[in-house]
Amino acid sequence: MTGNLEPGAPLQRPHDVVIIADDVTGAGDTAVQFAEAGWTAELRLQPGTSDAQVVAVSSDSRACPASDAAARVRRAMATTPGSRVFKKIDSTVRGPIRAEVDALLEELGPDAVAVVCPAFPRVGRTVVDGTVLVDDVPVGDTPVGRDPVTPVTESHLPTLLGAPLVRLDPAGDPAEWAARLREAGPVVVVDAATDADLDRIARAVDALGDDGLPVGAAGLAGALARRWRPSAPAATPAPAPAPADPDAAVLVVVTSLHAAARAQVQALLDDGAAHHEPTPRQLLDDSAWRALLAGLPGAPTAGAATSQPRTVVLSAPERGDTPVPPDLVARRLAEAAAELVRTTAPAGLVVTGGDGARALLAGLGSSGIRLDATGTGAGVGVATGTVVAGRAEGLPIATKAGGFGEPDVLITAADAVRRKRSDR
Repeated sequence: MTGNLEPGAPLQRPHDVVIIADDVTGAGDTAVQFAEAGWTAELRLQPGTSDAQVVAVSSDSRACPASDAAARVRRAMATTPGSRVFKKIDSTVRGPIRAEVDALLEELGPDAVAVVCPAFPRVGRTVVDGTVLVDDVPVGDTPVGRDPVTPVTESHLPTLLGAPLVRLDPAGDPAEWAARLREAGPVVVVDAATDADLDRIARAVDALGDDGLPVGAAGLAGALARRWRPSAPAATPAPAPAPADPDAAVLVVVTSLHAAARAQVQALLDDGAAHHEPTPRQLLDDSAWRALLAGLPGAPTAGAATSQPRTVVLSAPERGDTPVPPDLVARRLAEAAAELVRTTAPAGLVVTGGDGARALLAGLGSSGIRLDATGTGAGVGVATGTVVAGRAEGLPIATKAGGFGEPDVLITAADAVRRKRSDR
């Protein structure tokens, strides 16, 4: 069990499962697997308490040096009590994975065994003979191998982690598999090319009991979500939605500078969305930024003759000769979005990028997102839910990775948020 709470931290019942991810998007994607299997699941972006059975947190450590990443993971584990831990890693194995796994094993005790499998066959991520494949290509030979921040130059996972490959005989049983994993531990790699392979790993992890530390992506999380069972039935519904004009617009916040994100913004504009895009100078200069905030529109006047847009987009400027740090872009746009939430009471939110989602919810005084199950029609890779706590409590929200998705993904996500609001 995790959860040596820091002094002054609120006491609460341990969650059934705590997901510790290295980025916000991965935390949400993994928690959705549990929501789909019937658990109450929450993506927590700020400190707070929750009665959710599953809570996902991010150490934001993928690009950190190994020692810093390990410290962040220990801190996340110490402040989030849970009966079980799932360590979420990137399905393309970016980041200081071994350092983070070792940190968790130290906290769990000398008998703990980390079972590593980042496969997610549904999206073309598999592990075959220990090699991580993306659509059957070794990950180091894909663009991930040239990632400017966290390049992956070793596709063979046992070599990358310094851990043995253990094969689970389909003719065996969970007790036998668990014994083999214990013998080879404390860190082992397991192949998976199909969902049946992931189900076998989940059974083996379950047989390890409290000593099992599953390490993987959304694929293994889904298998475990179906295998494990909550200690008590879900009883608490999502917060009631905040009041809003039935004709209010959905606010879409795009903090990503990725070319795909710009194409998605253009699709929204072609669909009739209103647009606010600060210039680099406004983002960099405090006085110019204050002037921009002061000029943001307020709520439409009752009975106004002009039709209001169904969607309002707040986006980052195109990369140009004046570079703006991505973290500043996220903070500034989140501040502007929080102001628009205050003045216009939107029907819901769509936010791209983990940094933007975290900054926006912090600005709203919110602690996270209570996640819906998949199948909401929001699109692949889009997580939907409701804002937890703060002045936007209950507001429908959708999040996605900045560079992910088809050109119309933001239109689809905004429509899903709008439907979620009208259904409540």
